[in-house]
Amino acid sequence: MPGTTEDAPEPEKTPKAAERPTTGGKRTPQKRAVGRPRRLDPDTMVATARRIIEEEGVDALSMRRVAKELGSTPMALYHYVRDKDELLMLTLSGTADTFPRPPLPEDPRERLLAVAVHMHGILARIPWVLDVLALGELTDKNALWMVEEIVDAAITCGLSPARAVCAYRTIWSYVYGDLIFRRAAERRAGNPPSTRYFPEMITEEDAGALPRLAEVKDRWREYAASYEVAEQLDAIIDGLLGHGTRPARSADRPD
Repeated sequence: MPGTTEDAPEPEKTPKAAERPTTGGKRTPQKRAVGRPRRLDPDTMVATARRIIEEEGVDALSMRRVAKELGSTPMALYHYVRDKDELLMLTLSGTADTFPRPPLPEDPRERLLAVAVHMHGILARIPWVLDVLALGELTDKNALWMVEEIVDAAITCGLSPARAVCAYRTIWSYVYGDLIFRRAAERRAGNPPSTRYFPEMITEEDAGALPRLAEVKDRWREYAASYEVAEQLDAIIDGLLGHGTRPARSADRPD
């Protein structure tokens, strides 16, 4: 067919650099061609960042590290993300969607408790997210349905919008703090310290200053083992909802 490469004259072949003779009949070594870094796949980039965080922690993540893992350059990454914070946001994106939403009760108080327990359960299974969330306002937008449900249930139970937001913050502080504590305890259990920590550090000599702790220290771990997150969240929610019957403070009053 006219215009195809079949009818085009065969181009004259140029010797490769490795085949070109130089003065004296010697051949020069072939030089490696310098080209652009290979094109990055955004999904692979995010998966690499997530793996680094999961295996080594958020402090190990940097644009340079991800670029090195991908055989690219930091500048190439900036074509896809503005900075490390945006890369962290992308690593969070979709994590909540990997966990199906549980069926929620109609009763607003029971719904509030169910969502809080579900939030704790999710984060317990993906603890690396705690390190990312600790950096500030980073979050997975797909997880905001839990915030919406908690605030809505609190308002339906009688809290003002201001107090509902504060209630969410209290619940979140408990969930986050409990998981951080649990992770630290697991780390210590895996590498028992040589130094005595609480409650073993309490001795009979401390009974005068710390009588209650001295009394329960030998059974502290037994008591702590019966700790139930849902039960404690239930008690916290009781206290939070009790605010709905108290006089409003300045935070609840319109300007």
